[in-house]
Amino acid sequence: MLSADIEYYRPATIKAATELFFSLKGENKRPVYYSGGTEILTLGRLDLIQPGALIDIKAIKECLVFEFDRNNLLTGAALPLTYIEDANLFPLLSATSMGIADHTARNKITLGGNLCGQIFYREAVLPFLLCDSVVTIAGQNGVESLPIGQIFNQTFQLAEGQFIIQIMTERRYVDLPFVSIKKRQQWETGYPLLTVAAIKVENQLRFAFSGLCPFPFRSKEMEDELNKAGLSLPERVKRAIGHIPGPVLHDVEGSSEYRLFVLENTLNEIIIELEGR
Repeated sequence: MLSADIEYYRPATIKAATELFFSLKGENKRPVYYSGGTEILTLGRLDLIQPGALIDIKAIKECLVFEFDRNNLLTGAALPLTYIEDANLFPLLSATSMGIADHTARNKITLGGNLCGQIFYREAVLPFLLCDSVVTIAGQNGVESLPIGQIFNQTFQLAEGQFIIQIMTERRYVDLPFVSIKKRQQWETGYPLLTVAAIKVENQLRFAFSGLCPFPFRSKEMEDELNKAGLSLPERVKRAIGHIPGPVLHDVEGSSEYRLFVLENTLNEIIIELEGR
């Protein structure tokens, strides 16, 4: 259970947040950055984490931005998923995040909380992987911006004391043709069996996946096979499946065999739709 003695802080600036983290760490307070808090509560009740201090980043204005700045869309990490959906500045992100939990939970779940969560689905990362977005992070050495492909490998590779401020996506990606499909075995809410997001960029299809492996991913090798227009569609899909970059999940949501069956049908569905647009 979470301790009743947890200290709570709400810094107003990036610098104050990072300085506070390392100050509290020096006092052995076990600080954790906090925005929505849903996963902290869940893991705390299971005694999987025991933070001594929470640093709420929702008062930091850079973490709450959701707007176009010239040719880029800036999306703050402290934004609730429902806010992103309602504003709908990034339709693919809206469509992908809309299936995360239920509406009530998404009022609390923030973008950064989903992206950096310990639950392996983390579906909100898929649009950013597809769009080669740039991630702005804060830490002990200040603020830096890195291509998502450099900082995300199965999870965000954040050093101790770092947190995501916002993510920048080029405007040209935002209105591209896309498909986002979430497949569940039987329920309308709850954990998905498989989520696939795809966009069409200059007649090439890009794909990102969640729920297939124990981590979300985008595979260039799978994309290469799926874009080989000289092959039949079944052959393209079969060859792509041979490049899945990890073990296929086998759990209570569905067996690995069933996941692959659903994946094959979903890829066929997406390719037929996007290649016709």
